[in-house]
Amino acid sequence: MAQEQFADIRLTTKARAAALLGAEQEAALARAWRDTRDKAALDTLITAYMRLALSMAAKFRRYGAAMPDLTQEAAMGLMKAAEKFDPDRGVRFSTYAMFWIKAQLQDYVMRNWSMVRTGSTTSQKSLFFNMRRVEARLVREAAAEGRVLEGQDLREAVALELGVPLGDVAMMDGRLSGSDASLNATQASDEDGREWIDVLEDESTQAADRFASTHDRAVLRDHLTFALNTLSPRERMIVRERQLVEAPRTLESLGLELKLSKERIRQLEAAAFAKLRRALEAQGASPREFLR
Repeated sequence: MAQEQFADIRLTTKARAAALLGAEQEAALARAWRDTRDKAALDTLITAYMRLALSMAAKFRRYGAAMPDLTQEAAMGLMKAAEKFDPDRGVRFSTYAMFWIKAQLQDYVMRNWSMVRTGSTTSQKSLFFNMRRVEARLVREAAAEGRVLEGQDLREAVALELGVPLGDVAMMDGRLSGSDASLNATQASDEDGREWIDVLEDESTQAADRFASTHDRAVLRDHLTFALNTLSPRERMIVRERQLVEAPRTLESLGLELKLSKERIRQLEAAAFAKLRRALEAQGASPREFLR
């Protein structure tokens, strides 16, 4: 933190000591960077207008961002402006750079103001940076006329004033009215120091349910193993390939392997199912839990 503050002070001092540029000198530096990528020209141009970037960054401190971070974002906006600036259009670099610096700072503030992304559309930006100010003015004007402006009427007036959708006004009002809170924060009303995360419902399978499910599967597996052992090897093979695998085989493919007709395979399968059913029922298990 101390290093950041020192770097910030050094940058501010350098920016204040930089000489102001005239229109012709500014244009010459911009052309040198655009045409020949002259880094010395770029450094002179950026340093001369870093004072402007710092001044604009300071105005965004009210949104809770640290000044070193704002300074860095403002400098990035200034660099973007220098990259895209066309000196042949007759516009001063300072005027052009203000747009890029402001856009960079606004994006940074909106990204970091809350853990929940606020949004970056034109209407959302307008609301984020102007909504409370416009609301206060509209309320004052209504009060001067003897009217009370609040709730839905106030939101509709703000939407009309800023030219944005009413839904965006309602969304932004909710975002600006609340703040992020840690789930590890202690509940003020709880004497035992219980955290908010402790009251969240655990949607995962509970230990008792997991144990019961595992136990039931083990019992069913034992029943099936016992029932299959009552079959002949050929019957077990037919049942396994027809009922106990993810991709069941056809009667025809089993017939070709066992050198039997499809009808004979069907008869053996039916007989094996009958044996399995009797063996499972004798153990108190339902055949439906195992066979398709």
